[in-house]
Amino acid sequence: MTAALRFDPIRLPAKCETLRKEVRAFLAEEIAAGTFSPFKPNREDTDAREFSRRVGERGWIGMTWPKQYGGHERSFLERYVVTEEMRVANAPTRRFFVADRQSGPVLLKYAPEHIKMDILPRICAGEICFAIGMSEPNSGSDLFAARTRATRTDGGWLINGTKIWTSSAHIADYMIAIFRTSPTKENRRHGLTQFLVNMKTPGIKVNPIGQITGQFEFNEVVFTDAFIADDHQLGEIDGAWKQATSELAYERSGPERFLETYYVLTELVRAIGPKPDSRSAEGIGRLVAQLHTMRRMSVSVAGMLAAGKEPVVEASIVKDIGTIWEQQLPHRVRELAAFVEEDAGNRETLEKQLSFAIKTAPKLTIQGGTTEVLRGIIARGLGLR
Repeated sequence: MTAALRFDPIRLPAKCETLRKEVRAFLAEEIAAGTFSPFKPNREDTDAREFSRRVGERGWIGMTWPKQYGGHERSFLERYVVTEEMRVANAPTRRFFVADRQSGPVLLKYAPEHIKMDILPRICAGEICFAIGMSEPNSGSDLFAARTRATRTDGGWLINGTKIWTSSAHIADYMIAIFRTSPTKENRRHGLTQFLVNMKTPGIKVNPIGQITGQFEFNEVVFTDAFIADDHQLGEIDGAWKQATSELAYERSGPERFLETYYVLTELVRAIGPKPDSRSAEGIGRLVAQLHTMRRMSVSVAGMLAAGKEPVVEASIVKDIGTIWEQQLPHRVRELAAFVEEDAGNRETLEKQLSFAIKTAPKLTIQGGTTEVLRGIIARGLGLR
């Protein structure tokens, strides 16, 4: 079946711009208080518990969720503005972001009521952290190649196998993971089930994966007879492929998918100053035009999510284009930085940021699905395969 591909032109309403001012003022206060620095992308922000709670107090986590679960019943476009401002400011969002972006919506759709009432309000309060258990060794972003098994036992399931590239698993309280519950022969999509995993469960070992930047954001998670109770099963047995496809539309389409190295662009503009030469002006103009185009596409996807649609192909396109752009951005900025005056006040900061951004760029392909897998999804959606 061929999907109807479209990016509807959507303008952010006035209430979003009012909210943007509120978020900017809050972040400025946090920066002034020394909570974080927007000019230090290489910091570890995994311990930013109090910042996470303060964001929750502002009502900016679980913004679109029902009030009965601690949410605020605001729009996806309002949530988009908060995400955009947090990302541009390089705020320490790692502790709450995955739960807010996709784990919470999964629980809203598929978790039993007592699980919702227990966990969702704590997410909204910025108190707990989630990880995503999808990728596995030797299968990368090929979700349907998952081999980690969930085997029936009294009162639940025993989990054995390994997940990899699991961001924040070392600090996560919970993981939403996909495990194989039935063997697969002809249809690889069949036989996968989604579960809520308490990361303190015996039989779970988290091994950090070091990155070239010196950070330890990714992890390998090994399950050895880890027990998951029946009430932690999410949705249909063997039907997780449908659920995960919907979930990935949330993961792949937001502004975080093209703004991760954005700080080098703003630092370049500061270094070049208000009177750029023609080459610098042209180079920055091209980058800003590309950024604006991706932003319009991303806002469009947010609008489709708000309308209850599942823009899987469109989200994959945003992620694919965004990843390539944010990977290439540091190299383009480095080329343009050659024309920065030697006495530019922030030249040293720019050089440090470029060094970090160039090192972190390769991992951006891994996050949220590799380019090859995304292009396969896009091709299938367009009827090309």
